[in-house]
Amino acid sequence: MPNEFPAFPLDQLALKGKADAPALKIRDRVYSYEELNLRIGRLAAWLAQQCEQKGARVQSLAGNETSIADEALVQAVLDDNAILPLAPLPENSDTNALAAILYTSGSTGKPKGVMLSHANLVLGAISVAQYLRLKPDDVTLAVLPLSFDYGQNQLLSIWAAGGCAVPLDYLTPKDVIKACAKHQITTLAAVPPLWVQLVEHEWPTEATKYMRRLTNSGGALTPSLVKQLRSIFGSKTDIYAMYGITEAFRSTFLDPALIDSHPTSMGKAIPFAEINIVRADGSLTADGEHGEVVHSGPLVSLGYWNDSANRGAERFRSAPPLAKMQGRSVWSGDVAWRDANGLLYFVGRDDAMIKTSGNRVSPTEVEEAAVESGLVSEACALGRKDERLGAAIVLFVRASGNQAKAELSQYLKSALPNFMQPAEIIWLEQFPKNANGKLDRTALLARL
Repeated sequence: MPNEFPAFPLDQLALKGKADAPALKIRDRVYSYEELNLRIGRLAAWLAQQCEQKGARVQSLAGNETSIADEALVQAVLDDNAILPLAPLPENSDTNALAAILYTSGSTGKPKGVMLSHANLVLGAISVAQYLRLKPDDVTLAVLPLSFDYGQNQLLSIWAAGGCAVPLDYLTPKDVIKACAKHQITTLAAVPPLWVQLVEHEWPTEATKYMRRLTNSGGALTPSLVKQLRSIFGSKTDIYAMYGITEAFRSTFLDPALIDSHPTSMGKAIPFAEINIVRADGSLTADGEHGEVVHSGPLVSLGYWNDSANRGAERFRSAPPLAKMQGRSVWSGDVAWRDANGLLYFVGRDDAMIKTSGNRVSPTEVEEAAVESGLVSEACALGRKDERLGAAIVLFVRASGNQAKAELSQYLKSALPNFMQPAEIIWLEQFPKNANGKLDRTALLARL
């Protein structure tokens, strides 16, 4: 790991806050940084007793509020009366050693186990804490699954800043709103499907007055959704649009000062990352030209776990010659373009493009047009095999009210060119979601 990147073992994040400052609140129990560090040591000692083999994998099965599922482990880690030796921090720890295996969401294919080092996780936490401008008095409501890289970082980034995390297992969007009021939340992260649900409910002043920032990843915010968030939280709350891939954690963020004027942009590279939009030959695209997103730098993961099919060979390759950060890079398969100011805009996954009538159509463009009609709250465009067209566009939508269905077809005819018109619109009462709360395109594709 290059010296300019301040990597250290992951467990040392618990040393970033003041000893008596709140680090974690589970239900009504508050744990200080001193207690968090103590319990990390107890957990490490308990695991060392159970798994003598160095580098053994430990599977974590727990909800956000259920810190540990096994009763014996609860006694060992959370019980103040339990006596276990603390596991000493190893000297000269290799920060490039494997720390976690996180699986991709599987929203567009079979999930893959991404191997993450201590450096990957620590630098990701420091990067996010830096550009979100997190402070020791911030309180993050962690509603995203901790098995999700975005969800896990809710904890790590707030601890890197010395603040407090409040994990929450919620049943309805109203539970999230109530928790924001109860715990005086300053930071809330969500994916677009959850934001869509949250803005459909009323937010009392008690739930919004402490909110300093909202963050979004796992899909683009639409202009209408940005306006809805702004109407609820006002100008005092920063809205961060972000883009990332599990293979490199996160790639870009949009300066919140630009969200109202550039709501569809995914911004520029985050700290410790270099992002380039390149052609097939690795050369840099011109402004406005579509190309592949390539992520370089120390956030790039170690590859895929048990990759016997060598699926990583396509994603993990040497950096393009133009990259300042040379070495192992992630060739994402995502298509984007850059404007004259250096802001990046997501087009879609290359393997998700719909090839119809000799044209390559981005599902995102069709979906955004449908949502901007105001007639639907969620949309998903997919391609269905068609002998004449190659692929016909099928649009799944969830209505935002009781509008006549014919209105959407009329709107799309005025908003999109002929070759982008859906051959069929399927209305759903509810969209399928995967374990990370993202829209499950694979499940919808199975319906075709």
